Amino acid sequence: MNSTSSVSMNGKIFGDFLENLPSSKEYLIVSFSPSSAPLQKRWRNNGLSANFLADYLSSFLGCEEKDSDATIKYSEVKDAIAYIANELLENAMKYNNRDSTAPITIQIHSIDNKIIFQITNSIHEREIKALQNNIQELISCDPHELYITKLERNAIAENGTASGLGFLTMLNDYGAILGWRFNELVKDYKETTITTMVQIMM
Repeated sequence: MNSTSSVSMNGKIFGDFLENLPSSKEYLIVSFSPSSAPLQKRWRNNGLSANFLADYLSSFLGCEEKDSDATIKYSEVKDAIAYIANELLENAMKYNNRDSTAPITIQIHSIDNKIIFQITNSIHEREIKALQNNIQELISCDPHELYITKLERNAIAENGTASGLGFLTMLNDYGAILGWRFNELVKDYKETTITTMVQIMM
């Protein structure tokens, strides 16, 4: 993984981020209005939304369920899509700027032998620096060692959280390629969006 950050015309990039996705025949784009339901209610629906995305996309992957090997592969791909989509939705809603009316949008593309996830949400200015520091740690360290370190920190902390374990699981269990892009938008006021990209091989 690219352990450095860069600045492009479209914003600041961390990790491996494809700015121009190749065209794909199979994809799904879903948007959520952050103000249409309380966060607690939306949080409960993340799993349902992730399962829907997995059911929809996996039906186009060409995995025939005629023998046991194909069934196992189909199940593994579907589980991977559901897990990653759920983690991305939870993170987007956790860090979403509550003052923004911009939707949270998730895209899933099937391109060649890759599945590419892309989710965009607004982020509050006070959260940006800490999140970028977490991302820099994530892309600069050995994912196996960092996973153990975070588990140990969580066990020691009285009110520890499992922050960052989702992305580390993607790296360690699914061989994911991760990237982020921060964009500054100027409308009636300045707003920053973050787009997270996850690529996995089928």
